[in-house]
Amino acid sequence: MITFSATTVLVLALIAALVFAGGVWAYSTANRLDRLHVRSDQSWLALDSALARRAVVARSVALASADPEQAKRLATLADRAERACRTDRETVENQLSAALSMVDIGTLRPQLVAELADAEARVLIARRFHNDAVRDTLALRTRRPVRWLHIAGTAPLPTYFEITERVTPAASTGLEVDTVRTSARIVLLDENDRVLLMRGNDPATPEISFWFTIGGAVEPGESLREAAVRELWEETGHRADPAALRGPIWRRVAVFPFDRELIRAEELFFVLRVTAFTPEPGKLSTIERRSITGNKWCTPSDIVAVDQSGETVYPYHLDELLPAAIAAVAGAGDLEVTSIR
Repeated sequence: MITFSATTVLVLALIAALVFAGGVWAYSTANRLDRLHVRSDQSWLALDSALARRAVVARSVALASADPEQAKRLATLADRAERACRTDRETVENQLSAALSMVDIGTLRPQLVAELADAEARVLIARRFHNDAVRDTLALRTRRPVRWLHIAGTAPLPTYFEITERVTPAASTGLEVDTVRTSARIVLLDENDRVLLMRGNDPATPEISFWFTIGGAVEPGESLREAAVRELWEETGHRADPAALRGPIWRRVAVFPFDRELIRAEELFFVLRVTAFTPEPGKLSTIERRSITGNKWCTPSDIVAVDQSGETVYPYHLDELLPAAIAAVAGAGDLEVTSIR
């Protein structure tokens, strides 16, 4: 019969504990790496989508250009950008950026100017999100224990995407915006998972209506949560505790014309569940009284119907985003802010 001394048992126990701890570390690191790879893949898809949208807008700019040579170059580069493989993409996109910077925006329709600014802003934000994801992934993958143990397996290394950023108030378009602001918005859900949307229009184009979530610009000295609940009361008469808000869950950067001004807004979205009520404005500003024309508690199918009727809903694809908002308001703990349109 084999017997072990107390010292041997202790040593074996320590070795077992070290092996177990190492296994737990390797398992948790592998899971973290998997999440980081998923994040970098998703961020690339978002960047690819933003670049594709910019190419579409560039083609519209080409059609509106009075310079035949410039129009031909823009159209050609837009086509090349859409077809370029990953290795050539940076070069082609930088060429397209340079060509867009040469456009005289004074000759374009205001709506096309806003679309161009919005497209460039989305590329700027998506590229930063992607490169942040790549940085975090590489930081973990290049650690010696991770490399020695081949924890990452055969997954390819993610790569940065470098594109020239022309840092201007209009987010790399060369445009001069009249107002730059940060906005706090609320996805207000009732007990039946309907979202309250406001209907309104631009005072400069009252014949065109659109729908949007509750919210507005953050005033000096306010926090995002304070601004969100203030806007909620002003637009609906409902009072809420800032601490009851969940989020922010989404981040949206938009450049758009409003009341004959070009505005660049960075919007942060919170989510809040309440019992359905009939909105009665608490205190609308002069511009809000001119621009807000109605409201409605909407289901996803209602949102689709409104979109199909020709009245745009902001943010885009809100019907598809609502499940994430519903999950966020029902959950606990920290939430990751995602970029939306």
